Parts: sequence; C-alpha cells; structure tokens
Amino acid sequence: MGSQHPSTPESNDIAKLWELIKDVRFGMLTTRHENGHLHSRPMTTQNRRDDEADALFFFMSRSGEPFADLQREPQVNVAYADPSGDTYVSVSGLAEAVEDAALRRALWNTANQAWFPNGPDDANVVLVRVRITHAEYWDVHESKLVQLYKMARAAATGQPPRDLGDHGQVRMH
Repeated sequence: MGSQHPSTPESNDIAKLWELIKDVRFGMLTTRHENGHLHSRPMTTQNRRDDEADALFFFMSRSGEPFADLQREPQVNVAYADPSGDTYVSVSGLAEAVEDAALRRALWNTANQAWFPNGPDDANVVLVRVRITHAEYWDVHESKLVQLYKMARAAATGQPPRDLGDHGQVRMH
C-alpha cells in the first residue's frame, strides 16, 4: 500500500492511532505460549477516551492461559481490523497486571459481567495494561472501485499500487 503522507519510524501520530482503533472493540491479543507457539485470542479493549495515552487495557482471568503466557513473556501484539473502513492497526507492547482496584472498577462495564459474573472485585479478575512500544497502521481512503483500478493498473505495469491511503508508525517508548 502506498502512502499519501510519507512516514518515518519516528512519527508520533498517537491521535491517528486512537482514531483508527476507537470503534474497533475487539483486538486479537497475541502471546507466546510456553511451547513457543504464538497464540492469538480476541479481547475487548477497555480504554475510555480519557485513557488514550500510551497503553491498552484488557480484563482477563488470572487462572487463564493468556495471563500465564504474558507472565512468562510480557512482549505481546494486539491487532485491530476494520475491513468495512479499510483500516488495520498492529500494536506491539509490554503487558503487565495492574493491581489498582479503583482503575479496575472505573474501566468495568456491564459487558464484562458475561465473562466475569462476580464483578470487578473478583480475585480472579485481573486488569492487564499493554504499554505500547510500537504501532503500525494502514488506513485506505480510496473507494473499492478506485482500489481495484489501481491494483489492475499495477498488475499491468508491474509497479506496486500507490496512493491508496496512509501508512504510518508510532513509537512510544
């Protein structure tokens, strides 16, 4: 995918990152399992608008495999996709348990009750913060018809399609 606005790895477009993921409620959280394999699971992002800084928040079970995985290896990835909007985001970061009961209660919502019926104060419920170290995004602006035309032209000319949208990176830490 080409870029309308060339970007360097030093770009710090955090507002763009949050704009692209704010309406995508589920991210695929990838951890490294004890056998060395990468495991991805859908997780609900718990951030509120005022939390949009350098971290993502998720609730999980302390006794579950995802939490065990990130305890062994805190480096994780969270991938977001909105195919209808042609936006895609990949976030790398370091995961850690947050032992802050007030924050856990503040981020809690009724949807979490389905997974954790004993509420936010259940000892098995852990709030996990993924401190973002790097994120990469792709945001296609062209219509499907224009995309198809540019791809057909690229196939005919042997040159990759250009100017389909924005591609950028955000480095946090």
